[in-house]
Amino acid sequence: MLGANDGIVSTASLIVGVAAASAAVSDVLVAGVAGLVAGAMSMAAGEYVSVSSQSDTEQADLARERAELASQPEFEREELARIYAERGVDPELARKVADQLMAKDALGAHARDELGISEFTTARPIQAALTSAATFAIGAALPLLMVLVLPASKLVLGVSIASLLFLALLGAIGARAGGANVLKATLRVTFWGALAMALTAGIGALFGVVA
Repeated sequence: MLGANDGIVSTASLIVGVAAASAAVSDVLVAGVAGLVAGAMSMAAGEYVSVSSQSDTEQADLARERAELASQPEFEREELARIYAERGVDPELARKVADQLMAKDALGAHARDELGISEFTTARPIQAALTSAATFAIGAALPLLMVLVLPASKLVLGVSIASLLFLALLGAIGARAGGANVLKATLRVTFWGALAMALTAGIGALFGVVA
C-alpha cells in the first residue's frame, strides 16, 4: 500500500505540475513515464540498500551466535531455557525443551527465540526491492492512465480528482486490513496527496505564466 501510495502521489503531482505549465499532452506523458521509471528504481534501490543492511546485521548476529554455541554450549543452553521460563514455561520443562531443540538445531533455536530471526522474517533484499518497485509502478500507472483518456483541457482537474479517489480507496483498504480507523486513514492520505498536487500545480502554473 505504501509503495502504491507513493507512486500515485509523486507521479500525479509531477503530471499536474507539468500540465499546469500548459505543456503538450505528449510532454506530460513523457514526464509521467519518466517519473514512474525513476520513482520505481529509486524505491527499489533504497529498499535494497536498507534490507541488505538488515541482512548483514542478521548474518553477523548468526555468526556470533554460532561461535558462542561452539565455545560455550552449556551457557547457551541455560540462556535458551531462561528465555522459555521467562515466557511462562516451568523451569524444568524449559530446560528439557531447550535440550531437545538444541539437539535438533541449536543455531536455529537460538536464531528464532533469542535473536528473532526465522525463515519468514529473514531479510530478502532482492525480493524487497522488486516488491517496492512493482507497487510503486502500479500506483504510478493509475494517474498515467488518466493522461491517456482525458482531454488536455481537463488534465489538471481530472488527474487530481482521480488520483485522490485512488488514494482514498487504497487508504480505506489499508486501514480495514490493519484494523485501523478507515475514515481517519482515508482523510490523512487524501489530505497529503491533495497538498502535494496543489503545490506542484501552483509551481507549474507559475512557470507557465513566466514562459
